[in-house]
Amino acid sequence: MAGQAPHGRSRTSNGAVAGYVLRLARESIPAVQSSFAEALGLDLATVQGWESGRRPLANMKAGALLALKRRLPHLGADQRLVGLLDAALDADRIIGAALDPRDRIGEHPLAGWVHNRQTAHMIAWAVNGTAPPAIGAREVRGRRGPVPAAPLLPPGERMQLFDHLRAMAEVASAADGGGMLLRRQSLYLASYDQGADAPAWTTHTLRSRRDVLSVRGWSEHWSEARSTATALARMGDPQPLRDFIGRSMAGDDRGEAANLNYWAYWLGAMPSQTEPDDSFMADRHLAGFDPVTLMRRLAQGMAEAPTYVDLYAHSVWVLLFARPWLPLADPAVAARLGRQVIHALEAQQVSAQTRRDLGAVQYLLTEHRV
Repeated sequence: MAGQAPHGRSRTSNGAVAGYVLRLARESIPAVQSSFAEALGLDLATVQGWESGRRPLANMKAGALLALKRRLPHLGADQRLVGLLDAALDADRIIGAALDPRDRIGEHPLAGWVHNRQTAHMIAWAVNGTAPPAIGAREVRGRRGPVPAAPLLPPGERMQLFDHLRAMAEVASAADGGGMLLRRQSLYLASYDQGADAPAWTTHTLRSRRDVLSVRGWSEHWSEARSTATALARMGDPQPLRDFIGRSMAGDDRGEAANLNYWAYWLGAMPSQTEPDDSFMADRHLAGFDPVTLMRRLAQGMAEAPTYVDLYAHSVWVLLFARPWLPLADPAVAARLGRQVIHALEAQQVSAQTRRDLGAVQYLLTEHRV
């Protein structure tokens, strides 16, 4: 299988992301490794193994891992960091599948569940060093000498990860049991590769999915088309995303509902974070997520990721149209959203459709303010 690690190779990165987040959580107490180990009733080597990734947290027994996550806030650890451990563990599992490939595609972690934004951010952190917005720049404490600023994979392992993702995207089309989900998620994560030759391959592969991108309204390939269009937008080509909004969302109730459901899951506004496939997006009742939380997360995302302004603008408009009382539920977020709309309208690069969506959002915010 492509991406196979050499036989007998020592792998030290399978737990690096979760170990790094644990280290940040320890430093937020603040505590040095020795006192942290003592507080947990463990030996120093165990804590050092966890934080370095040599002893992956994912290898702990479920009860022991749960006890650790519950113990950390009592020791004074930043609860936001503790809350990121699950996403970090998911990222380590995906990376581990590339460093130690499985023979059965259906068992691949990208074929078994729908990952969310936090997991994607953790993987981007490991391959490009870009800290997730939830972490940002944090002061490193309690260690002497040079300290890594991110849980970066070594170059060889980073190459192996992307080789594996590309291989999975290519073979998943013919796979049963999770093949569609594996292809979609492998392609999206492969677009994080910033190597010299990677953008050409990724762009070519994404654009080759014209049959998926050209479908109007809802279809079983809707989620793949959305992921493909957003990946192209992140790589500097916004037109496929604009076309997708106009072709597969605007005016189509199932497409609009699927988009809000996807956003809610991706941004953590949905109680369930363990969806096994994309079928949950087809629910047209919009009852599976908290709309107030979704409005807050969309407003935050519009400020953090201007690359997706077209998708954010349309999504906010549809959400406010479906739930016009939302600005009254959180006036502070509504006011911040109003300022972001003005800023986006002043930009020259937004499309005519996005200007109409932003204008509609501005109107709804004005009509339903306190």
